Amino acid sequence: MSENTIKIPKHYLFMLNQLFEIEQKVNKIKEQNSIQRNIERFKDFFENEALTNNQGITYYNPLGENFNETRTDCEATISGTGHENLKIIEVIKPIIYVKYGNTQMIAQKGIVIVQSENKN
Repeated sequence: MSENTIKIPKHYLFMLNQLFEIEQKVNKIKEQNSIQRNIERFKDFFENEALTNNQGITYYNPLGENFNETRTDCEATISGTGHENLKIIEVIKPIIYVKYGNTQMIAQKGIVIVQSENKN
């Protein structure tokens, strides 16, 4: 899959970033089923209906993934002193993709905090 940057309306990016934050907060509370159902409806709308011509917008949470300087889908701030074996420990903003059939392009790079897994 190609990972190129593409522009989409800023209000869509704003709404998806807010939806991501709500989803993160919902994951921390008990009895979240009714709220999660509404979140899934929003995500389905963006993935299937927000754009035309068989296009969709989705976001991806890279929490827990490895990070290195060749990764182009995230901008990172390093927490701590180590710079090797970096892992994403917090996601400030998710990666937002626009999908065109089997191709996806980055509309927003993720903003993350990374930390070395090495013990000092």
